Amino acid sequence: MKKIPTILGYSVISLLVLSIILFTAFAQRDIPVVQLKEKYCTSASRFMPLMGMQVHYRDEGPINDSIPLVLIHGTSSSLNTWDSLASELNSSIPGKRIIRMDMPGFGLTGPSPANTYSYAYFSAFLDSFLNTLQVKSCILAGNSLGGGIAWNYTIAHPEKVAKLILVDASGYPRKNEKGSLGFKIASTPVINNLLLFVTPKSLVKKSLETVFFDKRFVTVATINRYHDLLLSAGNRKAALSLFQHPLQQNTAAIKTITAPTLILWGAQDQLISVDNAYLFQKDIKGSTLQIYDKVGHIPMEEATRLMVATINEFIK
Repeated sequence: MKKIPTILGYSVISLLVLSIILFTAFAQRDIPVVQLKEKYCTSASRFMPLMGMQVHYRDEGPINDSIPLVLIHGTSSSLNTWDSLASELNSSIPGKRIIRMDMPGFGLTGPSPANTYSYAYFSAFLDSFLNTLQVKSCILAGNSLGGGIAWNYTIAHPEKVAKLILVDASGYPRKNEKGSLGFKIASTPVINNLLLFVTPKSLVKKSLETVFFDKRFVTVATINRYHDLLLSAGNRKAALSLFQHPLQQNTAAIKTITAPTLILWGAQDQLISVDNAYLFQKDIKGSTLQIYDKVGHIPMEEATRLMVATINEFIK
């Protein structure tokens, strides 16, 4: 005699069917890098074979500038986050060489071959990158995760960092920051695996509304850029790896930094509280702190001219 399916059985089957329908409707495939190159490369874009990757970078300004400004972006970002700042600095300091790159796991560079990341790995990558460009000393600036990479590199290679600029940098334990929706989902076990296949623009938009204080900066072009480069082949897997295995912070070592340091922060940063700015200032002796009111997590996009003026003075 044929068994009659139970109500529970029907519910499970219905849920499975609904999940398949939703997955089919909203799943997004990775975008091939070659396709994104057409959209996000400029005449200044270059690609360097390094550590099993083709590293996307831009090296602008006089090649004979012996102490260039090197810019490192944050999580789920790219070298494009520095576009406005680099352009403004090129105008205000014509003789300054400015170098920026898509770090492993992001932008057009894509994931590392092993898809494993640590501050030691990022420091080794950055050192190899600078050595290939024959940069022996630089002014190193980093935002968010990029800031964490910058101060870790400064500790590992103090002789190569003439000056250090930390922009809403990671480093100290999180407190009660609101955080972005995307980052919260990426940090949630099991559910975060869905981001490998379903990453709607609406989620990127919602996250950017947390990143910026002034919501006018959350434009269609900005949403598309962050979304496109997140979907670049392998980047979602890399981002998920970083959230599943957070980088270990050696905050005690921050006190050993002796390079002249400029600390820049958005007062309304909801991802890394402005309280951290004061911790950096306390631990790095002789450092200078500048806080921008009504500015969020990425001042270089939201308060470009203010940052240019501050950096210009610091470099001089």
